[in-house]
Amino acid sequence: MDKIILGIEKFISNPPLWAKDKRIGLLCHQASLDSKLIHSKILLNNNFPARLKCLFSPQHGLFAQKQDNMIESSDVIDDEIEIPVFSLYGETRSPKEEHLSLIDIFIVDLQDVGTRVYTYIWTMLLAMRACAKRNVKFVVLDRPNPIGGEIIEGNILEKDLFSFVGLSPLPMRHGMTIGELALFFKEYEKLDLELYVIKMDGWKREMFFDDTELLWVWPSPNMPSVDTALVYPGQVIFEGTNVSEGRGTTRPFEVFGAPFLDTKRFLEVFNALGISWEQYGFILRRQDFEPTFNKWQNKYCYGFQIHILDKKRFRPYLVSLAILYSIIQTSQKDFKWKSPPYEYEFKKLPIDLIIGNKKLRENLERGTNFKEIFKIVKKDIAIFDEQRRPFLLY
Repeated sequence: MDKIILGIEKFISNPPLWAKDKRIGLLCHQASLDSKLIHSKILLNNNFPARLKCLFSPQHGLFAQKQDNMIESSDVIDDEIEIPVFSLYGETRSPKEEHLSLIDIFIVDLQDVGTRVYTYIWTMLLAMRACAKRNVKFVVLDRPNPIGGEIIEGNILEKDLFSFVGLSPLPMRHGMTIGELALFFKEYEKLDLELYVIKMDGWKREMFFDDTELLWVWPSPNMPSVDTALVYPGQVIFEGTNVSEGRGTTRPFEVFGAPFLDTKRFLEVFNALGISWEQYGFILRRQDFEPTFNKWQNKYCYGFQIHILDKKRFRPYLVSLAILYSIIQTSQKDFKWKSPPYEYEFKKLPIDLIIGNKKLRENLERGTNFKEIFKIVKKDIAIFDEQRRPFLLY
């Protein structure tokens, strides 16, 4: 296998001429590292002396220290290189004019997880819009999509449900790198933006993160492992319900459950849907738990853990919709959709923002035949696969 050379490593080893003598701002988090785990802010500061003027941090903060949604970060001074860190998940979610007046180039170096509702790509898009208005060059240092670049899953987000967990018509699992998404966003929004994507060397679309030989550092506090990223495109659905998605345990998103879940009846309904464990490469194993924070804190939850046997066959969105369907069918008296707010949307149901299709949610509520429900999901996969093709770099 060819060694993967990350965007940050290429940018440092061969700085482009257009970066010469320019002032730099960097949007980053704790997973913004080279293959030797040296942070991008250190690499840029050492190689472009006195030209790294500020940092920008996304949701969860520079070191992924903030738990959960809508827990904001403040502006601080970086204690290593003593420059400002402007929070883009606090007073504002977009760079301010006074921030951008400090720089000529806005660099993004974020480890994404390949799922539409993960907010880092939307922080990038809001920064793209701001930089387009102020004529600031925009650079994306590309990184692997940890759940691969071939498989697409989910219905395309409807425009009336755009929010901070979706500002562009993507499916839940988009199969693109963050650099490819930047190219897609620029075209979709017709942004007058000087955009550069620094490609990786050695990465191939069929690769999962385990195939890269890179070290995983969690980009957010509830994304501790690559296994978490693999289930996340489905299990994130439960953020829109009163079922625990495993926050407050050591296996967030891999486990799910609630005090009211009847595990025996749940399995009977789930198994009848024909979502074969053999066909889709996973096992549901009974796992009860007591979350230490978040939903059902310190309450006994009956539940399961998802174990992935074959990541190429596993389809998290399909599996999690089937899990949700089965919970609704067997826990109708106790199951509830979570009420707003959710990621700064105060009126619309969180589940609608997450799933991105009201009709899908209504069919789940009615108990429509699951095969009919999934037809809504499958029809958009071929459409998006065609739409993304002009922007694929690998």
